[in-house]
Amino acid sequence: MSARNPGGRLSSIDADYIRAGAAGVTREQAEEVARSGAAVDAKFASRMLVRFAADARMAVLLVRDYLSGRYVEVPWWAIAAIVFSLIYVLSPIDLIPDFIPVIGLMDDAAVFALCVGLIEKDLQRYAEWRARRRAGEVEQGGGI
Repeated sequence: MSARNPGGRLSSIDADYIRAGAAGVTREQAEEVARSGAAVDAKFASRMLVRFAADARMAVLLVRDYLSGRYVEVPWWAIAAIVFSLIYVLSPIDLIPDFIPVIGLMDDAAVFALCVGLIEKDLQRYAEWRARRRAGEVEQGGGI
């Protein structure tokens, strides 16, 4: 691939790329992502990533609840895939550096979209669990 065609790098981003990246994720990296809610919100506010903002927010919450032991009904590989994809998105230097206009965020969108595709059922189950939990707290008169 030539330096004149940075978009060609997108072809290397696939499910295997996410799985390989997730395989090396550590608990410390997961803890870092769990603390990165504000950075994730800021990054996903960009025009290229805004469509993924709700999923990104939910993914950070899932990592937090998994690490705290509140929600463990998800395999580690799904948590690791989230962590890998969010670290990738938050890093300004990746396959296509973020400072390259428009295309610099396309790889971030591709990585996160692939991650969500891989963990979609786990993320949906977590969102349902979270909604039931929040409804139960409201019914019991507790805060959220």
